[in-house]
Amino acid sequence: MPADQALHAAPAHAPFDISVVVLTHNRRDTVRHALRQLSTLPERPPIVVVDNASSDGTSAMVRDEFPDATLLRCQRNLGAAGRNLGAQCARTPFVAFCDDDCWWTPGSLATACAMFRDHPRVAALTARILVGECGREDPTCARMADSPLPSAMLPGRAILGLMAGATAFRTEAFRQAGGYHPRFFIGGEETLLALDLAASGWHLVYAPQLVVHHHPSPLRDGCQRRSLLARNAVWAAWLRLPWREALEETAAELPGLLRSQGWRGIGEVLKGMPWVMRERRVIPEELAVLRRRLQGR
Repeated sequence: MPADQALHAAPAHAPFDISVVVLTHNRRDTVRHALRQLSTLPERPPIVVVDNASSDGTSAMVRDEFPDATLLRCQRNLGAAGRNLGAQCARTPFVAFCDDDCWWTPGSLATACAMFRDHPRVAALTARILVGECGREDPTCARMADSPLPSAMLPGRAILGLMAGATAFRTEAFRQAGGYHPRFFIGGEETLLALDLAASGWHLVYAPQLVVHHHPSPLRDGCQRRSLLARNAVWAAWLRLPWREALEETAAELPGLLRSQGWRGIGEVLKGMPWVMRERRVIPEELAVLRRRLQGR
């Protein structure tokens, strides 16, 4: 961890199996609420807060109100790649991520640890997500629960994706896969990491026994997020998918990109294609077959 990012380190604790990494940017009050929830968990996990260059006093609040948390303050907004710093800081075999408007429920982290210990080839466990005060299930959960992929001997349904703010990882696997690609910034950043983990022989699992609450922050730029989602989907396709599927993915995403950002969005995609093609590494055919099975569901 670079010295200029270590603003405040937590005191020494007894050993734990799992840490929680919280990513935040200019949501001081929102992350305060999430940290209060996480601080009361019976597992008492070490908490790492990655502040993506907030200018609203977030770091000072964390330092003053949550002295047991480890605070990493980035000098610039790294987007999703800020989570990588939290994983590097973790001293536990497992690490659970959540965003600043999310928190894990009591018992979920202990259950995740047991699942990881019982299933040594599982790299990622994605939790069931309950949204808002009413606790409605995120629609993505139903799709994950309906995964047609072979799931025998796994603690849940096998999937080829994950939800960045509601997934626990085997720390070693996350680090070996390189974490979240820094060029993606945020929005659909999970796709590339999930494919790389699966290509390395790891299992990704939807485990509804684990629960994360998500109270979406109103501080969102919906138009920009849609643009980033489309751009990153195209980049991920050309980074890992066979030519035909990469073309199909591109054709599917370009209309939405044009609607949200116009030709500027297309230009952003094209601007990244030189580095995308340099880093292109197509997934194994057997993994491509599983992905097609999911797509054809």
